[in-house]
Amino acid sequence: MSALTRVRHSRAALAHSLAPATWRASFAVRPADAIFAPAIKVGVAASLVLVGGGLMGHEQLAGMASLGALCSAFGRYQPYPRLARVLVLVAAALLLAAGAGAVLGGAGVPIWLQIAVLSLIAGAAAHLFSACGITGPGAVILVFAASAGTGFTHTMGTVPQVLGAVAVGAVAGWVVAMAPVLVVPMGPARLAVARAIAAAVRLGTADAGPHQGPAAAALRRAREAVALSAGPLRAGSRRSRALQREAAVLNQLLDETSAAEALHGAARTAALQRLSRHEAMLRKNRGVPELAGPKLPAPDSGWMPALQGLLAQARTGLRSRASGSQALRMAAASSLSGWAAVGLGLEHPLWASMGAVAALQGLNYGTTVQRSIQRLLGNVAGAVVAMVLLSFALGFWPSVGLVVAFQVMAELLVLKSYTLTTIVITPMALIMTGLGSHLGPDAAFSRVADTLVGVVVGVLVAAASISLSDRGHLKSGSSAGPAPGFQERHRQNGCPAGSRKTRNVVPGWNPAFVPPSPSTADSPASRSSTTRSRCICCGGSCPGHAGAR
Repeated sequence: MSALTRVRHSRAALAHSLAPATWRASFAVRPADAIFAPAIKVGVAASLVLVGGGLMGHEQLAGMASLGALCSAFGRYQPYPRLARVLVLVAAALLLAAGAGAVLGGAGVPIWLQIAVLSLIAGAAAHLFSACGITGPGAVILVFAASAGTGFTHTMGTVPQVLGAVAVGAVAGWVVAMAPVLVVPMGPARLAVARAIAAAVRLGTADAGPHQGPAAAALRRAREAVALSAGPLRAGSRRSRALQREAAVLNQLLDETSAAEALHGAARTAALQRLSRHEAMLRKNRGVPELAGPKLPAPDSGWMPALQGLLAQARTGLRSRASGSQALRMAAASSLSGWAAVGLGLEHPLWASMGAVAALQGLNYGTTVQRSIQRLLGNVAGAVVAMVLLSFALGFWPSVGLVVAFQVMAELLVLKSYTLTTIVITPMALIMTGLGSHLGPDAAFSRVADTLVGVVVGVLVAAASISLSDRGHLKSGSSAGPAPGFQERHRQNGCPAGSRKTRNVVPGWNPAFVPPSPSTADSPASRSSTTRSRCICCGGSCPGHAGAR
């Protein structure tokens, strides 16, 4: 590939970041399910350490402990046996980051070197989290913990206090996150099966096209979740036998879901309707669906899929060149943004590093740009909220109440809209920073300026280092879908969703599809007699793609 090709690709990427459609997409609110339980757990963990620290008179250390408690926000929906290991790994990373920040602050290390060290930690953590498949706030939380450590520590004698506070918070977060295993040990597995059924049901709707791949992935994840949650059958254990019975029912539901996807016409519709009734029960975490005689498997029957342990998954993932390259980009963007903030005379340059890290946690360039815009807009709105709150000179206990409330709100919103999430994260972070000490309203303006530097540098680094295979942000036929203008032109040609992409499908694949125009309606008879070209975007044999290949 010539250097000119890469330059053109980077120019197109930068143009995407300035397109009005890209900015409009940042206001989209996505649907999300099962958001309340994770939010409540994070709120409970934060409340425990903040209230406990306040009652013991360690108000500033309570703020450090609350950073450790944020480990409860990682690994949501993971089966509890795996979640226990994931949270230990996250807690260790938080301790390392906060401890490194405390040592750098206590030793009086120059700010430019602090930025470099913490950026390397952020990149390494991002690589490790990606390798282990750890979901959650990501490496930006480590930069937050490290910056808090540098701000708290002025002598080496206070480093143990930071480590102790973060460790106490991490233990509290681990206990709160794992507590539901005593009541609903199969909860994550039930949710995974419910989502697999919902994904299969979506295949029977008019917009089924983009859902075929996710449906297969949902089935695979559900089987893994069931196997991990149930564990091996232990002789003489009543609890183990109960888990195995429920796992057998869940696996039978998954078998029926997989079989339903292979059906066509009325038989498929009827099967999916039966499954959708079970989905509602699974989401309630009460009761087990009544099926036709699921039996308890023998201990060595082989019904469980082969599972990869966390360490084996990490060894495989750490060899990924794509993940390693992304970690290097993140470390570079974090360092450059922090140094740029220092050069501009900004008061909190590590906040700029946080902005760059948060932006580059996207899976591809399009996501990076969207997260950058959302973080910037959210910080501006959140800074206004923070400025109002900080002008009241809040005491410790009102601050605790606000921090907990904002954390719960952030967890409720994070899967729906990153813009809304950042609006509540901004005042929460500023209030946490000022726990035990007064932080003036001017800190809100500083936050916006640092964030602007971080996201701009992050987007520039992402555009300069973009892979030539990363084309999801381009307008023509990408996996991310066509741009709005492109979609509108093809809607006028008859496609309700606006995509040229088609593939041949078997007759009767989508009996629920209603053509957009009565004059060109695709009758059941024609569906049963010919093989149509099905639009990946709209999910049906729409007139705009009839005969297309």
